[in-house]
Amino acid sequence: MKQFIFLLGGYDLEMLEIKRILESRDDILVFDEHLRWDNADLSMYSTVLKKYGNNADVMIYGIELYEKNISSVPENYHRIDHHNDLNDKNSALEQVAEILRIKLSREQQLIAANDRGYIPAMKALGADPGEIEEIRKKDRNIQGVTEEDEQKAEMAIKNKVLEQDIVVVKSETNRFSPICDRLYPYDKLLVYTCNELMYYGIGKEKLAQQFENEIKEGKMFHGGGAEGYIGTARGAYSNNEILNMKNNIIQLINQ
Repeated sequence: MKQFIFLLGGYDLEMLEIKRILESRDDILVFDEHLRWDNADLSMYSTVLKKYGNNADVMIYGIELYEKNISSVPENYHRIDHHNDLNDKNSALEQVAEILRIKLSREQQLIAANDRGYIPAMKALGADPGEIEEIRKKDRNIQGVTEEDEQKAEMAIKNKVLEQDIVVVKSETNRFSPICDRLYPYDKLLVYTCNELMYYGIGKEKLAQQFENEIKEGKMFHGGGAEGYIGTARGAYSNNEILNMKNNIIQLINQ
């Protein structure tokens, strides 16, 4: 039997559930640098890779980790992700369950659906409004959304504008989830600050194709399926570039 090693990525509800499952197993090694999604890079685990990399008796799995700051990965390293070029894969939680050959509980299935396809994916599993609200609230809390963020989301929504048929919200916080949750259901939503931007909904795949080079460079990312989300890495663009991209996206979506 090979030794399984898992390296954890940025914290959200799904990642903490994965951590709980892995740490309940005595036969698995789990390494956790308590990362945020925006600094979840494989290079943070360079010591682990140096010790266990290229060992035929070890399987190393990195969960939702970027590879921006690392020159090469060991032959025994495997990515677990469902963003960017792996956008068609199951959620990370579902992939971990498959590797471990375990069955997910009802709550775990909803956590996986939430991460893979947001509220529509939970509804597809028959989730009722109470279940959806509970999962979304837990996810926001784990991502670090504060009561101040919730209040700022409400204020930002009051000032939302409709540009052609896209709902556009300028946020005063980099936590976008309380805005999205309050505005759901929506067809086309764009939320931005002075240093980042996210688009959600119809036309997302078109934007992923348009910004293919930026995604490869790690300046943008996408996930959530055909009508999921695409956004910029925080700080990857200047304020003027964000504003220009906002206008560009509105034109592209409405062509």
